[in-house]
Amino acid sequence: MTSNTCARILWTNTFTSSLVMDALRTIGVDSFLLDDSCATADGKTRPLIQWCAYDALDHELTMQSPTSVLSSSFVIRKALIRKHYLHQTFVNYLAKHPKSLLFQSVPKTWNLDIAFSDELDELWGDELWDLAEKLDANSSKLEQNKLDSDIHMNASDVDWFILKPGMADRGMGIRLFRTRDDLQQIFEEFDDHSDEDEMDQEDNGHFTSVATSQLRHFVIQEYLKNPVLIDPLEASVTGENEGAGNRGQERAENGGRKFHLRVYCVASGALKLFISPNILALFAAVPYRNPSIDESDDIQTTLAPHLTNTCLQDSSDSENSVRLLSELVGCRILSSDDPNARLTAEDIDNIVGQVSDVLAESFQAALESPIHFQPLPNAFEIFGADLLITHNLESRGSSQFTVNILELNAEPAIEMTGARLKWILEDLFKSTAKVCVQPFVDRLCSESSGGRVNKDSGDKTGSWPAGETRFKLRKCLDVEVRSAASW
Repeated sequence: MTSNTCARILWTNTFTSSLVMDALRTIGVDSFLLDDSCATADGKTRPLIQWCAYDALDHELTMQSPTSVLSSSFVIRKALIRKHYLHQTFVNYLAKHPKSLLFQSVPKTWNLDIAFSDELDELWGDELWDLAEKLDANSSKLEQNKLDSDIHMNASDVDWFILKPGMADRGMGIRLFRTRDDLQQIFEEFDDHSDEDEMDQEDNGHFTSVATSQLRHFVIQEYLKNPVLIDPLEASVTGENEGAGNRGQERAENGGRKFHLRVYCVASGALKLFISPNILALFAAVPYRNPSIDESDDIQTTLAPHLTNTCLQDSSDSENSVRLLSELVGCRILSSDDPNARLTAEDIDNIVGQVSDVLAESFQAALESPIHFQPLPNAFEIFGADLLITHNLESRGSSQFTVNILELNAEPAIEMTGARLKWILEDLFKSTAKVCVQPFVDRLCSESSGGRVNKDSGDKTGSWPAGETRFKLRKCLDVEVRSAASW
């Protein structure tokens, strides 16, 4: 590496900064800029690694200096990280590729552009006409159940839906509903917050309400009613393996919890995609129960069994709610009809394979929306993908499970991983440095000195097939959309 190459590191938290610096040191980079000072020398751009938060990056420098500047984020990637853009990305892609695996892995979704609750009336006859039919059918069922005491409805007899703000994160603004009136009530609540400039404290004391007029963009998704349920107390956690059988007895009383997968994926250049095999399982704070069909229930206070975002949990709960997917081997599948069903190593391998394929196809879909996703040869980025495992009720394919993609997040809340699993973040950042940054450093070193490129460089794409794991990353996708030579 040339002596004048340095790394500019700017994050709002010291935890991420320390991960970045430690990772860069492993590949020989130890010259750091920790402020927003200009990275120029003698009027020319000096070789620079920008590993910063998106808002701290000099995006103009990234675009102007493709051979001497490497940045830790793509400039344009709304097609992936905004829920309403991601939905439209999938809609456009599936229209052209109807046999894509995403057809089975993307929940039915509606986009919603609304500033105030009274705008819903117009949307029912336009963008949301088919959703209105489903909600009206629910209303009829609920009314019939209320009038006829001989009818005993189950939660599965009613279709539930989940509302999510398109640009919010950490569980903000998420709501469940099953009728038009429910949704109207939710947006009226959001209207009140817009008017009063205050937020309610809900879901174990955490603020989750939003102001509609400040967000406007929402998505509505069909609620997936058949999630795989596990008791995290039954997992074989490192250092706690003894007594696993006893925890299995405790599990019978606690019940299974809903969980989603947090997958850290690394996109590099234009374009290669990798995932960390250390996939997290993030559990809800309380045992799962189906959404209630009782109209006397306050649907806004029953979110805890359904929300698996650990940002909404107290610190004592969140420590018990984070497990590695691999730690779930041997856990009983409490949502299975078979009381003896357990997750096997083969199940985990199948799930990881599905995750890899779904994310590869998702990024492929984004590549076909070039206005809203533009990968750059001199950029890389770490994303946090959220996916949900459901039972494969239709028995399609060879797996009893289906992996459903929910969303992708830029600058994911890595601090929620917890102290016990901090090592997976250290591995992630070091692997990212090895695979995404070291080829850049080696090229600069080779150009400046005529020396040989480091043989341990992660830039071995020609011999690294998709599906293979190297440097603690599994490659999912390798396509060439734009080469550095074309700049």
